[in-house]
Amino acid sequence: MSRADPLDPSAISAELNEQLIGNRVLVLDETTSTNDVVRQMAHQNAEGLVVFAEKQTAGRGQYGRNWESTPYLGLWCSILLRPKIPVSQSARLTNLLAQAIAATLHEEVGLAASIKLPNDVFVDGRKIAGVLVEMRVERNGEYAAIAGIGLNVNQVAADFPPELRNSSGSIAMTAGRSIARQQLAIALLRQLDSRYRSFRGA
Repeated sequence: MSRADPLDPSAISAELNEQLIGNRVLVLDETTSTNDVVRQMAHQNAEGLVVFAEKQTAGRGQYGRNWESTPYLGLWCSILLRPKIPVSQSARLTNLLAQAIAATLHEEVGLAASIKLPNDVFVDGRKIAGVLVEMRVERNGEYAAIAGIGLNVNQVAADFPPELRNSSGSIAMTAGRSIARQQLAIALLRQLDSRYRSFRGA
C-alpha cells in the first residue's frame, strides 16, 4: 500500500456491527502517543473507544522504550477498557491483546506468530508487534486500562532505523505482499472484541 493509504474511521466503525471495542473510532493524522490521547479522553468516553494515529512522534513500548511509528505503514492504536481486575493482573490484558494480534495474523494473512512474554509478537524471528497496557485510577476510584498496540504492516527493511533492521519486521516483509491496513484493522478489532467479551465474563 502507498504512504497515502489513510484509515477511514467511519468505514471502520460501519464494519464493527455495534460491538463494544470500536463503538467510537477516531483516526488522528499525528499525535505524540495514542495512549496519551486515550488517557486524556477517558473520563468523557465509554469503554471501547479506539484511537488510531497515522503517525506517532513519541510512541512507546514496554519500559519506556521508543516505538518506531512510520506514517501510513502500520497500525498504531489505543483502546479504552474498564475490566474488573486489579492493577496487579494487568498482565492478563497484555496477553489477551498479544493473543488477538497473533490470531488475526493467522486468520487474515496465514502467518504463524509467536508471543515473547510479556508483550511482543514475532513472525519468523522478527518483532512485528508490541503491546503496552497502562492502568489508571478514574474519578470514581475504579481502574481503566489504556491498551496500546503497535503493529508493523507494510514496512520494508529500509523503513526501520539501522539498529532495528536485523530484529524488526513487518507483515508485508514476511507475506511478500502489501496488506490492506483498513481491512486488517477491522479484523483486529473484531478479534479483540470477541476475546475481551469472554475475558470480562470469566
